[in-house]
Amino acid sequence: MQRELLTTLLDWKARPERKPLLIDGARQTGKTYLLQTLFGQHFPRVLRIDFLESPQMADAFASSLVPQDVLTNIELLTGQPFNLQTDLLILDEIGECPRAVTALKYFAEQTPQAFIAASGSNIGLLNTFPVGKVEQYNLRPLTFREFLLAANEPALLKVYDAAQNSAAAHSRLFDKLTDYYFTGGMPEAVSLWFKLVDQSILQRVKAVSKVQADLLAGYRRDFGKYAGKTDAALIEAIFTAVPSQLAAVVDESVKRFKFKDVYARKSRYQDLETGIAWLEKCRLVLKNYPLEGLPRSPLAAYKKDNMVKLFLFDVGLLNHMLGVSYLELKQQNFEYKGYIAENFVQQELAALGIDPCFSWNDARAEIEFILTDATGNIIPLEVKSGKRTRARSLQSFIEKCQPLKTIKLTGTQGSSALEQQHLVYPLYYTAHAVTQHLLT
Repeated sequence: MQRELLTTLLDWKARPERKPLLIDGARQTGKTYLLQTLFGQHFPRVLRIDFLESPQMADAFASSLVPQDVLTNIELLTGQPFNLQTDLLILDEIGECPRAVTALKYFAEQTPQAFIAASGSNIGLLNTFPVGKVEQYNLRPLTFREFLLAANEPALLKVYDAAQNSAAAHSRLFDKLTDYYFTGGMPEAVSLWFKLVDQSILQRVKAVSKVQADLLAGYRRDFGKYAGKTDAALIEAIFTAVPSQLAAVVDESVKRFKFKDVYARKSRYQDLETGIAWLEKCRLVLKNYPLEGLPRSPLAAYKKDNMVKLFLFDVGLLNHMLGVSYLELKQQNFEYKGYIAENFVQQELAALGIDPCFSWNDARAEIEFILTDATGNIIPLEVKSGKRTRARSLQSFIEKCQPLKTIKLTGTQGSSALEQQHLVYPLYYTAHAVTQHLLT
């Protein structure tokens, strides 16, 4: 399975000097596989330490944080040699060893020629962090393009990369999109989906569903392990409420998260704030702030913390938590499930580094996403999940805000490439639309 972040890591490797890498991300998004298997093959030797699997390795950092001392201790404890000039050292689940986190600062200052890479699923919960001393990236679930890479269909990937607009391309890509809605982007689920391609669809669905159930059980165990008994119940209640509140929307845009009735005797944002923050820091939820009036850049300056939409970090896990069947997702007449398309778009934007996101409300008009381009222009991004593409809200935004251009994402084939102001793309080309018209 290929990950697009690998290109960035190879650029890091090619520099004469570098800060340590720090790969953040929810548990089981493939951080170890990325570093050890994909990235590691570009080194003569890889030495990996997993502090969760081998907590005794913390002894390597106990007496000294001087890089050479640490490396000597690691060699003694592992019985394996390490060449500072050529080998890759992976410090996995580094959040389990606070002194190893601190040591990254000294590696950055004293051994900039070294290849040090750390990863963790609870980085956001750390009390201390070597600010400015690491090069940090978030590894999220596989994007739709990475899903196509895993499908190993070169012709289809070529069509996707060229953003071709044809009936044949739309039929194949939309079919893959609805598969992605079911599997999501968790590497184990995606890998199994394609590995079992020769088996019956019932067997494939059952196998992926089992993986998703196990992943969710693991996350719930983490609530108790890392949040303590008092907060674990609150965090789990919020985590469970995110899908249920998304699914409560019928034929409308996702509404802001309601704090009432999520947890007993708690009904205000302040009551749930710590739990929401915990889930965000562990990369399990994505935030979208609704703005009102005339939006201006920078959008973040006008957000209100207590007015927020919450999406799940993976659309496959979202549908599993709701019990949405594979057959239901494959039936393409499901406009009423617009929240699935919105969650998908939010994931694609997060993978592009747009996090948090923003939306727009004005009376009865709602725009699912508003973004800014490189020069600060506000660009609305309307999401229409099915074949009904009339966008009264978008017309209202145009009349009131006079945007330079608009983008509509739909379940249809989209519009001609000749249109330059009011663009219509199929949902699976979300990353194309944003990259071409906002990030360049």
